[in-house]
Amino acid sequence: MQPDPFRLRLSALMGFLAIALGASGAHGSVHDKLKAAGELEHWGTAVQYHLPHAVVLLLLTLFASTKPAMLWAWRMFLAGIFLFSGSLYVLAYTGMKWLGAVTPLGGLSFMIGWALIAISAKGK
Repeated sequence: MQPDPFRLRLSALMGFLAIALGASGAHGSVHDKLKAAGELEHWGTAVQYHLPHAVVLLLLTLFASTKPAMLWAWRMFLAGIFLFSGSLYVLAYTGMKWLGAVTPLGGLSFMIGWALIAISAKGK
C-alpha cells in the first residue's frame, strides 16, 4: 500500500522546519535575539525534540500507514511537535512565559505516541 501523500508531505515539512528552525537559532538575527534574551536553551530543547519526532512521523507514514494505532501515534507525535516544540519556539522568541504551561501537553502527546507504538506491537 502506498503511503498517504498528505501525511508524507506533512512529515517532510516537519523535518524541513526542524532543520530550518535549528539553523535560524544557531545563526543570524534569530540567534542574536535568542542569545540576548537568554533563550537559546529553550530553542535548543525545541529543536532537540522536534527533529527526531519528525523522523518518526516519516517512518510511521512509510511503514505503518494502515495500522490504526500507528495512525494515532502519528497524530500524537504531530501534536507533540506543535505543543512541545512549538510552544518552546514561541516562548523563546517572544518571551511569552505563559506558554510554558502548554509545553507539558506536548510532552504528554509524545509519550502517548510512544505508548501507542508499544501497545500496537503487543502479541508480535
